[in-house]
This record gives sequence, structure tokens and C-alpha cells, in this order.
Amino acid sequence: MPLLELKNICFSYNSSSKDEPDFQLHDIHLTINNGEFISVLGPNGSGKSTLMKVISGLLKYSQGTISLEGKDYRSISRKALARAVAFVPQSSLTIFPFSVYEIVMMGRTPYLNMFGYEKKEDCDLVNEAIEMVDIAHLKNKGINEVSGGEAQRAFIARAIVQQPRLILLDEPDSHLDIKHQLSIFNLIRSLNEKKGLTVVTVSHDLNLAGSYSSRVVLMKDGRIVEDDRTAKILTKENIFKVFEVNSDIVIDNDSQRVSVVIKPGYGK
Repeated sequence: MPLLELKNICFSYNSSSKDEPDFQLHDIHLTINNGEFISVLGPNGSGKSTLMKVISGLLKYSQGTISLEGKDYRSISRKALARAVAFVPQSSLTIFPFSVYEIVMMGRTPYLNMFGYEKKEDCDLVNEAIEMVDIAHLKNKGINEVSGGEAQRAFIARAIVQQPRLILLDEPDSHLDIKHQLSIFNLIRSLNEKKGLTVVTVSHDLNLAGSYSSRVVLMKDGRIVEDDRTAKILTKENIFKVFEVNSDIVIDNDSQRVSVVIKPGYGK
């Protein structure tokens, strides 16, 4: 049985301007199996972030069904869903002066009792996650006092302590320097391989997707246009079809990792 299955999902944002068309997700069919590492790629405005928000439960779909291990989303409580699915959005700015430690501890909310008291186990998990993402030296700082990349790592740690079966990450590499991009993706892959965490990530970096993902989903204009193994999807033809740029592809024969070299200029 799939971990998560979307059938015929539709969603639309109603535009506030008569000059702008409504944005829609069209007839989305997607199966996510236990233990997969999936990258969702596509140009700006293709629906990647919207799809993540629909899967996370933040947006209500207008048509179709989503099931978690065969159970309809609409019958699952918010607490139960939060224990199964964690979501790290592109931006998680807060106006409240929470510390980094408090932000990460929020990931334990689905497990706390009615009084909201943390146990030693909760504190241990939070400290472990903070160490994992290399922000232990920042844990007592306000979340709005750290850099964008440091805050991003705090929100990833918050998702880790939820102990979900599925983690959704919307551009986790944004705001991060190269070292911490690789550090975060290495951590996510380690959780995927060693603990069986299922990962779905949105990215604009084709090479990160080619290096870490077992499967790639391509989106354009609110639709899924390609979905298969990474090496089968990241081809010159598909990249041109979706991004309208020319490229060269290099596949490592041993690891099957895919490297994409974008050629200067627009595709013709």
C-alpha cells in the first residue's frame, strides 16, 4: 500500500485582479511510496509550492481524494496528520520573539499532553535535532536574530522532531550557502536511507535533485507532466520541454547521479 496517494486533485486560487487568470492545479495524480526521495521540479508558477501545501493539509483541495496509508485525509485529525506529515515551507518568518530552541520544540506539539508540558524525551529530541542541523550555538537566540539560512535549518529541525513518516520541504536549499545546502541534503538523505523517512522536496537546483533523488516529478502550468526515476526524467528533452532551456546531461555510471549543465541563452 502506498504511503500517500493523490487522485484527481484539483485546486484553484481566485485572482484578485480581472487581468490575471486564476491559478489552478489540474487533475493531479501522484503516488508516494514508503522510503522514496522525490524531487518536484518546474518553473516559477508551475504549482510546486501549492502542491506541497495541499499535501500538508494547509490548503483544501476542491476535487479528488488524498489518502494516507489508505485512510482518507478528511477523516484524519490535525494531530494525527501532524504526526505523519511534516512540512517545511519556503519562508517561516514570525513576528513573535521565539528562540531557536522554542521554534524547534514546536515540532513536538502533536505529542504533548493537554497542558503542553515537555518531557525529557522531547527535550532530548530537540537538542539532538539542533545538533544535527549545526545550530546548537544559536539555540538561545531569537529566531528573528539569526540569518535566513540559520532560520531555515531551525525549521528543518522542527520538522525532524515531529518524527513524521513523510517530510515535505519547499526549497530547503534557499537561503543556504553551498556548504549548508549539501549538509542539509546529506542529513535528509541519511534520514531517508537509515530511518526510512519518506522525502518530497521542491527545488530549483537540478543538480541537487540529480544527486539525491530517486525519483523526479516535473510540473508545468499546474500539471504533472513527467514522473519517473531521476535518470529517466532529467534528460535534455524534458528540461527543454519544461524549462525552455538547452542543456547537457552527464550520468555517473556507478552512482547513477545526474549532472545538468545549462547552456547559455534561451532554448530554441
